Amino acid sequence: MIFIVILLVALFAIGMFRYFRQRQYLKTLTEQQFIEGYRKAQLIDVREPQEFKNGHILGARNIPLTQMKQRLIELRKDKPVYLYCQSGSRSARAAQLLHKKGYTDLQHLKGGFKKWTGKVKK
Repeated sequence: MIFIVILLVALFAIGMFRYFRQRQYLKTLTEQQFIEGYRKAQLIDVREPQEFKNGHILGARNIPLTQMKQRLIELRKDKPVYLYCQSGSRSARAAQLLHKKGYTDLQHLKGGFKKWTGKVKK
């Protein structure tokens, strides 16, 4: 029993550590903040191609999280990177990968595409 409690506390601590560490390099933006900045940035949809085809933010490029490592050459380190996915979890993982590769200006959309009410291309 005590082992399970220790394990749960350790998992919670690791999760909290990752959360606060991520906040140092990834800024979560509201839809309004996202709209204000994404035209001057690299707008990347990290969802899979079929999700992208079903609708995406106008001006976005599709670089799925599953292909991100192989396609890093397509992204510039000297320009902001605005990321989004369906709900926010894949874009956070993409930001973690980009951060490890030296990208510093990383933003993602709070709530992801499912919360987006702006212009969409289908």
